[in-house]
Amino acid sequence: MLKKSIVDALNRQVNREFYSAYLYLAMSAYCESANMKGFAKWLNVQAKEEQSHGNKIYDYILAAGGTVHLAAIEAPQQSWPSMLALFEEVYAHEQKVSGMIHDLIVTARKETDFATEDLLMWFAKEQVEEEANALEIVEKIKALGDITGHLFWMDHQMGKRE
Repeated sequence: MLKKSIVDALNRQVNREFYSAYLYLAMSAYCESANMKGFAKWLNVQAKEEQSHGNKIYDYILAAGGTVHLAAIEAPQQSWPSMLALFEEVYAHEQKVSGMIHDLIVTARKETDFATEDLLMWFAKEQVEEEANALEIVEKIKALGDITGHLFWMDHQMGKRE
């Protein structure tokens, strides 16, 4: 049985993961409206991944005998001044999520909850990949310049994400 402090912390993280999905869907919609369908696809795939992360924690709470409490999801921003600004926000958001996961690991260790710590270590490793992917995109946009022709080439590349 999970301790209340763990259940509460995991429920907050479920909300955060679903917020991440919501944020990336808003970003995807913005890219669609800017005729950047490859960026939109990449972000839509990312949204689905974040939703699966929320579901993974949700399922764990239930399997471990806890109660899931879903909270309201904050409305995300709807537009960005440039693709660079958008992906800088993606990168900053992934860094923030990494910090949240690290805090959860600390809580699990404090409560000597090894099963929850094991679950959270998967997320910590996943965040290394998430941050690296976001930073790579930021660096490519910076290297290419926020120039329409260059962005259309990159948009095409981004649309190849499965």
